[in-house]
Amino acid sequence: MKRILVTGSVGQIGSELTMALRNKYGNDNVVAGVNKTMPTGELKDSGPFEIVNCTEIEAVNNVVKKYEIDTIYHLAALLSAVAENNPRLAWEVNVNALVKVLEIAREHRCAVFTPSSIGAFGPTTPPDNTPQDTLQRPTTMYGVTKVSGELLCDYYYYKFRVDTRGLRYPGIISYVTPPGGGTTDYAVHIFYEAIKNKQYTCFLKEGTKLDMMYMPDALDAAINLMEADPGKLIHRNAFNVTAMSFAPEAIEAEVKKLIPGFTMDYRVDPLRQSIADSWPNHMDDSVARQEWGWQPVYDLPAMCADMIEKLTIKLKL
Repeated sequence: MKRILVTGSVGQIGSELTMALRNKYGNDNVVAGVNKTMPTGELKDSGPFEIVNCTEIEAVNNVVKKYEIDTIYHLAALLSAVAENNPRLAWEVNVNALVKVLEIAREHRCAVFTPSSIGAFGPTTPPDNTPQDTLQRPTTMYGVTKVSGELLCDYYYYKFRVDTRGLRYPGIISYVTPPGGGTTDYAVHIFYEAIKNKQYTCFLKEGTKLDMMYMPDALDAAINLMEADPGKLIHRNAFNVTAMSFAPEAIEAEVKKLIPGFTMDYRVDPLRQSIADSWPNHMDDSVARQEWGWQPVYDLPAMCADMIEKLTIKLKL
């Protein structure tokens, strides 16, 4: 049975991935690594948690030894807009901490999952059907850290045979945890405002097409990749994965079908718009489909229907 540490376990992905891993491998076998924000509710009560500042190598090492960890899902990171406002901290958290985790994995022979992002691409990357292997020259600190992370994970696999694996996630949409400072967060905010106020002001302009994914698919992608037969993996890290690609007006139209009277206007945030403009319209994820059977379940209409149903219950409206 696997013994797993999840860093960044109270974040948007981490809070749900930790619970999915506990459901699959057993509550006691999945340790929630937290830093400043303590876990609450089921995340706290269902299994062990430890304070782990990933920028301090001994903090990570102590937890790995204490629980005899063999797999690390390393999710602790600063997201795009937050990273751009504090680039030095972004490098410390997104890169230097990753090096420490990889060193510990090398010493203790742990497998490591590290998510990359659509942000690893830049304005000179082919924007449509962006290939798995292509030009990567991001113009944000977040993107620079993600490309660096991809290369580091490849290096530790080829040099030290650390079993590193990872995905290039698109925007992630979820009803469980509020968004945490990403450029694609409008696709989560819109549901809260539609349900509560029937009105939303979008911070990206019309026509800004970006890849997206519903959280259940994002969780399955991470777990399925880590379970994949290593003999079939030609690539190891940074697999393109996506489920849908849309602009703000497309999700607006779907929400209107489910919430009559909903309206949306625009007040563009220059920072997040500039970040979005540097990213692809749509990634080609055929390599992930071929090498480990990636297949999303949710498209835009199915995601919108489930989000509104689940979020209405959550908000008690």
